Amino acid sequence: MDPNALPFDADAMLGGLRPWVECESPTFDAPAVNRMMDLASRNLVLAGARIERVAGRMGLGDCVRATFPHATPNVPGILVMGHLDTVHPIGTLNQLAFRREGNRAWGPGILDMKGGNYMALEAIVQLARAGIPTKLPITVLFTSDEEIGSPSTRDLIEAEAARHKYVLVPEPARPDGGVVTGRYAIARFNLEATGRPSHAGSRPGDGRSAIREMARKLIEIEDMTTSDCTFSVGVINGGQWVNCVTTTCTGEALSMAKRQEDLDLGVERMLSLRGSSNEVQFKVTRGVTRPVWEPNPRGMALYEVASRIAGDLGFAIPSQSSGGGSDGNFTGAMGIPTLDGLGVAGTGAHTLDEHIQIDSLAYRGKLMAGLLATID
Repeated sequence: MDPNALPFDADAMLGGLRPWVECESPTFDAPAVNRMMDLASRNLVLAGARIERVAGRMGLGDCVRATFPHATPNVPGILVMGHLDTVHPIGTLNQLAFRREGNRAWGPGILDMKGGNYMALEAIVQLARAGIPTKLPITVLFTSDEEIGSPSTRDLIEAEAARHKYVLVPEPARPDGGVVTGRYAIARFNLEATGRPSHAGSRPGDGRSAIREMARKLIEIEDMTTSDCTFSVGVINGGQWVNCVTTTCTGEALSMAKRQEDLDLGVERMLSLRGSSNEVQFKVTRGVTRPVWEPNPRGMALYEVASRIAGDLGFAIPSQSSGGGSDGNFTGAMGIPTLDGLGVAGTGAHTLDEHIQIDSLAYRGKLMAGLLATID
């Protein structure tokens, strides 16, 4: 099968992608995520899939599982896995409106990762229209909470992946156009500082500020960063009245390491943190963790197939291990051949400059189609 012969049209694909981008779906807004699941479900049904809606939990959104007709539907097949939640709050479209300039298009979540998800679906559609059967059945799983570490969907992801032979993840392409054959380990932490209240105007010296303690610990945490393990504090919440010495301040931190043993040591250091004096308290509890996914022979064999297809299409996809984390961490760590970073090219993920290279919808769509039709 020559994927170059498939009539991918990047402009038409961008038109189909636009409603997905303009359906804002921040992780913590379950109704918004579910509206996005409704939209994707309709596209999946129109593409010939049979869909199942999996109810959300932990106050988060639903997931959608879609299966496509196949001559041998019950054999382990290909799982195409992506998330439809984004980091952008409702209203981001006011600052990051969908727009096109030349070969670039902007919008919240267009790169991470609605563009890749839509492209993967178009690859399935193109194969069906051309009458090209895949050797293995295809399942698509769209999830709702990847941006916060997949606390409510990890069990679903791992159970679904275990029923499949391969996992393809259309997360954004790497800056050099490459794909991901391994990912670093990631741990999240919840932070809580507790002080002593007082009136900040009349008796400030009687209080002990939880915000001040959190500030101290923020610097201490980030100064633990080494070349083996990084630490960053990304969320801080504290205080209600400016005339009160704050009693409680909470935060969230993230740690990343290339090796699991380095992350394990980082976790120990975080959990051992205590208050800087007896008058304040500081507590760290462990949040969700993504295991390290190390490249393995079966995963690299899958990569070699993809690399040959890309080469025939006229571009290269260097393989690499990557930070950032994705749901591929889970399936790769399970030993299931997983190829990540198969999505569209672009930059600015998680920022107000998030955009894609429009032509990548077509040429990377051909790669996805070729891979779906080839692997067995």
